Amino acid sequence: MAGTTTFTMIKPEAVEAGHIGNILQMINEAGFRIVALKKTQLNKDQAGEFYAVHKERPFYGELVDYMCSGPIVAAILEKDNAVADFRELIGATDPSEAAEGTIRKKYATSKAENAVHGSDSDENAQIEGSFFFSRFEKF
Repeated sequence: MAGTTTFTMIKPEAVEAGHIGNILQMINEAGFRIVALKKTQLNKDQAGEFYAVHKERPFYGELVDYMCSGPIVAAILEKDNAVADFRELIGATDPSEAAEGTIRKKYATSKAENAVHGSDSDENAQIEGSFFFSRFEKF
């Protein structure tokens, strides 16, 4: 059975461009309940740890640098079938390939600066959410 929570992060370029409110509104309108939310900024070690799964990939260094370039907004979202439904809402990684009406189609500037992160599995949603939020911060 699909899980009921997922994790998202509004990335630095979307925060800088002032899209936090619009993105959160799209999330709410899609039926998600925000159970934890915070604005923070990752340092290089934190970004490296969060994206460690990509450490051997050629884009890893650029990704870590990018994710440290400004504040992010992290959130845990709740809804039945949360991971799959959120992946549909955010759209393809490359905004030129994303469906109309998706977050990335509306707010991403490129494949590398794609506005939001969304967990790709129930297991990763738990791991990623716990990276940013303690059990005392989830309501």
